[in-house]
Parts: sequence; C-alpha cells; structure tokens
Amino acid sequence: MKLNVNSEIALTHLLTRKKQTMIAAMGVTVGIGIFIFMISLVVGFNRYSDEALFKAAPHLRIYQDDILSKPLIAENNSGFMAVIVNPKIANVSNTLINPEKIISDLRKQHDIVTVAPQVSVNLFYNNGTSQINGVASGVNIVDANAMFNIESTMLAGDIRNLLATPNGILLGVGIAKKLNIQLYDNITVTSSIGVVKVMKVEGIFKTSNSNVDLTKSYINLAMSQQLLHKSSSYVTDILVNVKDPNKAPEYANQLKNLTIYNVEDWQAANEQTMSSKKTREIMFGAISLAILLVAAFGIYNIINMTIKEKLNDIAILKATGFSGKDVINIFLKESLVMGIIGTSIGLLLASGLIKFVSGIYIGGDREYFPIGFEPSIFVVGSILGILITLGAGYIPAIGAAKIDPIEIFRK
Repeated sequence: MKLNVNSEIALTHLLTRKKQTMIAAMGVTVGIGIFIFMISLVVGFNRYSDEALFKAAPHLRIYQDDILSKPLIAENNSGFMAVIVNPKIANVSNTLINPEKIISDLRKQHDIVTVAPQVSVNLFYNNGTSQINGVASGVNIVDANAMFNIESTMLAGDIRNLLATPNGILLGVGIAKKLNIQLYDNITVTSSIGVVKVMKVEGIFKTSNSNVDLTKSYINLAMSQQLLHKSSSYVTDILVNVKDPNKAPEYANQLKNLTIYNVEDWQAANEQTMSSKKTREIMFGAISLAILLVAAFGIYNIINMTIKEKLNDIAILKATGFSGKDVINIFLKESLVMGIIGTSIGLLLASGLIKFVSGIYIGGDREYFPIGFEPSIFVVGSILGILITLGAGYIPAIGAAKIDPIEIFRK
C-alpha cells in the first residue's frame, strides 16, 4: 500500500531517529503496562474483599429498628416546651409483621435474585467450662446457601444435614477450634433469655473474616424461634440479594416504598470496608496516572526536539505548499506510531506481570494473589495510551504549524 506524502515524511523522521523513537515508545510501554497492572490489582482486591464480605452479609437487609422514647407534646407546638427525662429504648418488638407477604412481594421484583428470612439469636456456645458468646442465624439453609454460598466455605460436613436434623448447627471454624469441637460433636447453646439447647455439629465453615468465624453459626429457623420462645411466624430480618450489588443503595430506596421497615444496603452497613476500597482506588489510580503523564512528557520532549532540529525542513515544506494542517498531521502521525508501538508492548508487559503475580501463593482460603485479566481495563489502557501520545504530540505540532518560513530562511 502506497503511503501519502505526509505519512512518508513522518515515517522518515521516525526511522532516522530510531533510538529516540524507541525510547518514547518504551516510556508509553512502561506507563500503559503499569497502569493496567495497578488497576487490575485494585479490581482484584476489591472483588476479593466483596466476595469475602458477601459470604456472611446480604446486599440488603430489612429489619425493625429500636427507637428512643419520645415526648408526648411535639416540639413545634407553640406555647409549650417538650421535655423528656432520661429517654430510653422503647419497648417495641423487633419482629416483622406478616413477613410472608413482604417476602412474596420482594420475590416479584425483577432485579431481586434471592430473598431469605432470618432470626438472629445472641447466645453463648458452651463446651464443658469453656464458653464463647456469638450470634446464631436462624435460616432456611437452602435459601441461605443460595445467598451466601455457604457450601463453598465448608471445611467439614454437609449443609443438607441441617434439613434432617432439627437441632443441627453449622459452626464457624474459630468457635470449633476454641471449644475443641469436632464434626458431629454435641454443643450446648444458651440464648440471651436463658433457653438452653443441645445442638449437634453438622458442619464447620471458614470465611475470610476471622471475626465471623469466631462468632457466627447457622441453625434452623424453627430452632432459633424456640431459643427465643417465639412463634413460627417470628422473623427479625429479611435478607435480600440483587443482580448488581453496586446498585444496592438505589434498590434500598425503591424497597422502602414496599415496606414500613428499615432497609439497609451493604455499603451503609460496611462503611469502613467502603472507605478502604475508595482509598485503594484513589491511591493506585493516582500512581498509574502519574506514570502515564511521565510517559506523555517523554513523547512531548522528543517531538519538540524533532521540531527544533527540523526547522529548516518544516520551512521548506511550508514554502513548497504544505499547510499548517499538513505539518500538524505529520507530527501527529509520528506520535500515533510511537503510541501504537508503546501501547502494544505495554499490553504484553501488563499481561506478563498479571500472569506472574496471579501465580504467587499467599495462603488462606484465596491461596493465590487476587488479580486476573480484566478485558475492559486492557481496552481502557489501550485508548488512554493512544490519546495521551496524540495529546503529547499535538501541543508541539501546533507550534510547528505556526512557523514562518521567511523568518527561518532569513536566519
């Protein structure tokens, strides 16, 4: 394919300055490679932390909250001053009224994936004289497994055994280790109101959260109601998973119109985790962009030096009929070639780094470093690489287009 005149001139400039061309391209290579690697690292860490969190927490939780006692006279009543002495928690039951109707309505919503009723029970786990306090989640184990993928966290036992064992319990590995409990052993639990039950350990699970493993257990919904001396309609929470966890706050606002109860999204319930995620994103993003800018300055300097060395050539081109747009076109093509070469090698560099780091064994339930190939990040990196190099070449190219050939010839 025959090149036009502008392309031939740009190619000649690049080939006569091969060393500088490759240095500029390598700057882009390092910038794009590190950018893709760092952003992939952030995405991997965030996905891993979310997966660990969702092993024990739903996307949304519907519950009845405690309230403070309030004055009988409203404060905005003119002529009166509302006074309340020693406000206390009002004695209101935290049970949800008609939970079956709420669950039925939720399951009709298009974006809702899983709905599970839950009864939370504060209790003590006892084995002889050893005792640990924690929380048991009374659930329908099939619904809970669909929501939290409990099966993937099991170290021993089978969650389905809970269906055939009314007094069965699934223990966190931290509880089992502290109380020296093995699979199929019996363990005594005491609820906050003093109800004592002997439970059979049907499974031991391990999440990525040591606090959860040291306090959490799963029991049948009916058993949790018995521990609190409540009826079979007693439910304290309705847990909801949606299609897109990142849109949980939006879903929470929508669901508030379906119920009179509080709806809490997982971001609001885990502010510290969200803060850590944002910190990682800002920190790694700033480092990556700084590296890209350094690469852009490298290209800018090289194009600028080329223009200064080729002033006579540019003057001759303009004197022979080349316009300012042609000059800009020539140097933009040079920048584009550098960008394409650097970006292409940068993609290979990023792929190699990701492959190497993903094979590093770190132990724990994850085993290997939480990073993987993210096609969307590679696409974004490629576009950024081209745009930044074009931008770096455009600035000095404008200056070259404004050169007056008569002034150059006079010198």
